[in-house]
Amino acid sequence: MPSIDGCREECGGILSPMEQLPIGIFDSGLGGLTVASEVMTTLPQESIVYFGDTARCPYGPRNLEEVRRFVIEIGTWLEARPVKLMVIACNTATAAGLALAQQAFDVPVIGVVLPGARAAVRSTVNQKVGVIATAGTVESGAYSRAVRTLDAGVTVFSTPTPKFVDVVEAGLHKGPGALEDWLAESSDVFVRPSFHELARDYLAPLKRSGVDTLVLGCTHFPLLSAAIQQVMGPRVKLISSAAETAYEVAEALRRREHLAPSDHEPEHGFFTTGDPLEFARLGSRVLRRRIESAEYVSLESLMKSPSAELLTLVDGRGDASE
Repeated sequence: MPSIDGCREECGGILSPMEQLPIGIFDSGLGGLTVASEVMTTLPQESIVYFGDTARCPYGPRNLEEVRRFVIEIGTWLEARPVKLMVIACNTATAAGLALAQQAFDVPVIGVVLPGARAAVRSTVNQKVGVIATAGTVESGAYSRAVRTLDAGVTVFSTPTPKFVDVVEAGLHKGPGALEDWLAESSDVFVRPSFHELARDYLAPLKRSGVDTLVLGCTHFPLLSAAIQQVMGPRVKLISSAAETAYEVAEALRRREHLAPSDHEPEHGFFTTGDPLEFARLGSRVLRRRIESAEYVSLESLMKSPSAELLTLVDGRGDASE
């Protein structure tokens, strides 16, 4: 199969040029829409193809080899669309499979760990950074490695907070208006004993460590930022990798001269391995703009996407420091 640039030359410009191709973004489910939202805000002229693997969500409790295979499957599917750049908008998938994806695919692949680590290093004053994430992300050590690469003088304190994902999912499924009620600063969810006790227990070790910066190392967690801030206190800076990732996407496209023209009319597509109606309904609330419809992609077709050669890369490969 000829390259996209080769097709453009051979077809005399009939095919859409690289600049007009979409950005591919994928996640284990809905959380990555927080990254998509920032990309849409930063690059409003860019088209986006978003893939949410909701049928296999969450990735956090899974072993890293399994997640690496998911990354290869979804990346292969996106590359075939085609897209001009991929964003792994999932911390667990970034930790497990970013390096592998960068080796496997011809387009640039950006993860969310390194952008978040970079923002944290810039933010910290006392050289103490906290990270909350899924168990898979914490156990991978991806954030610690990324921070040490950027500044070996910064100490990273990491703790898994898997039940925070459950809190967001519960809010999303409570019906129209419920998530907004849960997430508004005045919402009583922040002072409900059950939630406050959960947040206090999770975050107490980080407070004792004296961190002045806290990385929200899961794409679900920005939806709980006000609640987390209340527990950590106003002097702790919260870092969401979403905005930093969007900036890195813009820079990567600019360096390659692949930015869409400013007058380009973007088209956004949404795909899921789960229920497309539910994805569109709940995803609209995370994205904070209406998703008119989503398309279903079967796991069977997804699992058949990668070549045997690509699948041989999965075993024992792909741990990322970014």
